[in-house]
Amino acid sequence: MEVGAAGFEQCLPGLRARIRRAAFLALDMEFTGLHSTSPQNNEPSLFDSPAERYPKARQSVQCFTVTQLGLAIFSNENSNKYVVHAYNFFLFPSTLGVSDVEFTLSASSIRFLSHYGFDYNKFLKDGIPYMNEVQEKILSQHLLAGSWKVSSALDRDVLKKAIDEVTCWIAAAEEEETMILQDLSGYQMFDVQLVLRHALQNVWTQPLGDKKVMVKKVSPQHRQLLENSPYDYFQKELILLSARGFTNLFQTLVKAKKPLVGHNMLMDLMHLHDKFYKPLPESYEEFKRNIHNLFPVLIDTKTVTKSIWKKCPFPRVSNLLEVYAVLCSSNLNPKDPACPVIALASDCSRYAEKSSPHEAGYDAFLCGSVLLKSAHLLLCRSTDGAVEGDPSFSQYLTVLAEYLNKVNFIRGGVSSINFSGEDAPCHHPPVLIVHVRGWPGMNERQIYQEFEALCRFDVRQLSKNQFILLSNKFKQLVLRDYQHHPHLRVSVYRHWRHSPRVNCLLQVSGIVALWSLLAFVLGGAPCCS
Repeated sequence: MEVGAAGFEQCLPGLRARIRRAAFLALDMEFTGLHSTSPQNNEPSLFDSPAERYPKARQSVQCFTVTQLGLAIFSNENSNKYVVHAYNFFLFPSTLGVSDVEFTLSASSIRFLSHYGFDYNKFLKDGIPYMNEVQEKILSQHLLAGSWKVSSALDRDVLKKAIDEVTCWIAAAEEEETMILQDLSGYQMFDVQLVLRHALQNVWTQPLGDKKVMVKKVSPQHRQLLENSPYDYFQKELILLSARGFTNLFQTLVKAKKPLVGHNMLMDLMHLHDKFYKPLPESYEEFKRNIHNLFPVLIDTKTVTKSIWKKCPFPRVSNLLEVYAVLCSSNLNPKDPACPVIALASDCSRYAEKSSPHEAGYDAFLCGSVLLKSAHLLLCRSTDGAVEGDPSFSQYLTVLAEYLNKVNFIRGGVSSINFSGEDAPCHHPPVLIVHVRGWPGMNERQIYQEFEALCRFDVRQLSKNQFILLSNKFKQLVLRDYQHHPHLRVSVYRHWRHSPRVNCLLQVSGIVALWSLLAFVLGGAPCCS
C-alpha cells in the first residue's frame, strides 16, 4: 500500500494500532545515494574497523536523504499464521518553518531506482514531511516567538497572492464578514494563516479543508477571545504535529519496542537516527547506545542467512529476492505443517502476484518472510526436525538469540556490529605487500589499477615504496604472476618483517646494542701506565 502526504494523517491511527498488535516489524529504505565520494578515500574498505567506517558512513548519511521507507507489519493472527500489512511511505524533508534542507543526488542511485520503476514525482510532490528533534525544537521556538520563515519560493508566491487578496478585501469589509482563500496545499495553509494572524490584528483564520482557508474580519476584543479558545483548529501543537509528519510514526515504532528486522540494515539505522531522532553523533559508541535504546531487539537477515550457509544446505545467493526464492523452494523447505504461513493483507496482495524488487514495502515484506523461514529452519535443526505443534514467535527468537542485535558489516574487519555489547576484534584475510622498484611516485590509485584485473583489492600505502593489498578473495595467482615482475615484488605481509614501526624499533635497538658493545669494549680495555 502506497502512502503519501495527502493520506498519511488519515492512515496514522490505524497504523499505530497495527504496530501495537504486531509480533515484529520489518523495515527497508531507499536513498538518493549510498556512499559519498567526497572527500577521497571515503568509500568502505576492508581495512576498516566499525569505528573507522562510522565517520565515512555518517558523512554519506548527512549528504543523502530517504526517498522511500517500507514497513511490513507482521501480526501473528493464530497458531503459525502471520498476516502482513506492507506499506510504502514516500518521504520528503519538512519545509515548514525550518531552515531549508539540502541533500545530494547520486546519479547511479537515481538511475538504479528509475530502472526498477521508482516514481520520483511521488517523492517530490507527495512526500510525507519529517524532522528530527533538533529541527522540531527550532520550529517550536519560531512558533513561540511569532517569527516565521517561508523557505520555498513557490510558497512565497502563493503567500504574496493571498496577502494581496486579503489586504484588498479587508479595507472595505465589515466586521464578521468572511472570504475564502482557495487552492492552498497543506503547508501553504499553515503559512498563510501564520502570516495573516501575525500581520493583521483584525482578522481571524480557520482551515476548512479541501485546500481552503476562511478569513474573517473581527474586532481586537473578539480576536483575543478566539486566540484563547480551546477550539482553535490552528493551535501550535497541531502545526508541530503536521510538520513532524512521518516522525510521529517513528515515535510509535520506538514506543512499541517490537523486534525490528532488516537486511544489511546499518545504513537504514543510521538514517533513522539522523532523520527522525537526532543528528548522528560524532562518537560511534554513542550511536550504538542510542540505537540500542531506541530499538532493543534488532535482527539483520543478512547476518542470519550468512550463518545458515554454514549450517544448512543453503545455496549462496547475492540478494534478498534470491534468498527469499531459495527459502521458499521445495528442495530446501519440504512440506512441513509447522512451517509458518505468511499471508499478505488484501491491500497489498499485488506482492503475492508480482515481485517488486527495490520497492521499499516489498523488500520489507521479503525481510520479514526470510526471517520467519530462516528461524523455522534453525528451529528444525535444533530439534532434529521434531518440531512439536505450531512454534510461537518467542520460540523463533530463542533460536535466533546468537544473532540478535548483530548487524551485518559489509567489507570490513569484522562480520557484524554488536549493538548490545562490544564488537568482535578485527580479523583480516591474508595481507599482501607490494615493494615498488624503479617506478617513482606510485600512489594507491595506480597500484589498484595495476591489480584490479586479477582481483578486487583494497590498497593502503605503508611507506614511500611499499603498499598493502587486502582482499576477501585472496588469490595465489597474484603471487605467481608477479614473481618476476621488473618493478613490483609481491609477497605475504609479515608484521615483524614489514611493519615500519617494527623496523624502526629494530634499527634503534641495533644502534643501542652497537653503542653498548663499543662502550663495553672501550671501557674494558687495559689502561696504559
